[in-house]
Amino acid sequence: MPVAVFDTKPYDRKYLQAASTSTGIEWRFHEFRLTSETVDTVHDVEAVCVFVNDRLDASCLEVLAQAGVNHVALRCAGFNNVDLKAAQALGIRVTRVPAYSPHAVAEHTVALLLTLNRHIHRAFNRVREHNFSLNGLIGFDLYGKTVGIVGTGRIGRLTAEIFRGFGCHLLLSDPFPNDPWANPLGARYVELPHLLESSDIVSLHLPLTPQSHHLLNRETVALMKPGAYLINTSRGKLIDTTAVLEGLKSGRLGGVALDVYEEEEGVFFEDLSLQVLPDDELNLLLTYPNVLVTSHQAFLTVEALQEIARVTVTNLLAAQEGTPFLPETALA
Repeated sequence: MPVAVFDTKPYDRKYLQAASTSTGIEWRFHEFRLTSETVDTVHDVEAVCVFVNDRLDASCLEVLAQAGVNHVALRCAGFNNVDLKAAQALGIRVTRVPAYSPHAVAEHTVALLLTLNRHIHRAFNRVREHNFSLNGLIGFDLYGKTVGIVGTGRIGRLTAEIFRGFGCHLLLSDPFPNDPWANPLGARYVELPHLLESSDIVSLHLPLTPQSHHLLNRETVALMKPGAYLINTSRGKLIDTTAVLEGLKSGRLGGVALDVYEEEEGVFFEDLSLQVLPDDELNLLLTYPNVLVTSHQAFLTVEALQEIARVTVTNLLAAQEGTPFLPETALA
């Protein structure tokens, strides 16, 4: 079965090939993203395999359908980059990898906060230059601090449990409270404004929907406890970057740690070290000493990559053989 795979890196190829031994899948790897501008490169394949920054709008899907593609296999959990209604109308099945490793993302979330709070990245660079001064490296204890977890799906719950291990108090916000899980932790579900007003650290763990788009904006940032830290390892567009920059400049935000960015397409996952970034807001963010940005790497563990490859291959084989998909992987 020939499958065109887009936006691939060496680690994608390694794990997909390892997971597909003796399956008959013939991978056709492309480093560029699949969009309506590149879709004409798809020929003689039954399926395409895409990632978070590929853009499968209606026009792209129409060309795929005309080319004989009947399956879009997302190798990620998010699916806001695919027009599901158009896919369904065209008879194209869409599958995803809903939970490759929630531990990977939860652990990276806490790693970001610890690094930013204790200035580990700055200390590392100083010591490499034989500067052993401690000036400017003061952090704070996590013990006793209040952490607000916005979104208590798998990743949000695991993140909360890690913070509870540090002795933090937990406030939670989710349209679907999970009290049987929260009560033994001593965690409380509250309305979002109360969480923002009371939390020393706010961590976002939400899918991107019309309701969650720019959840953190001028109004909600203004509600946050002065000096609070904001972490986002979920979806970049949950945050209005302009509002966050204003919050940093005013001191309302004490620090910001991001693994995602609202305009990351074409930037994250790429080596742009010899270029000038055209994004003025990202350039500005990177100049702040109390901002830490990683390039959408929270998922990047051996365990997560193995699971992404395993589920993706399982979905592709199910489509080929006409067997039912796992309910949690099928979208359209």
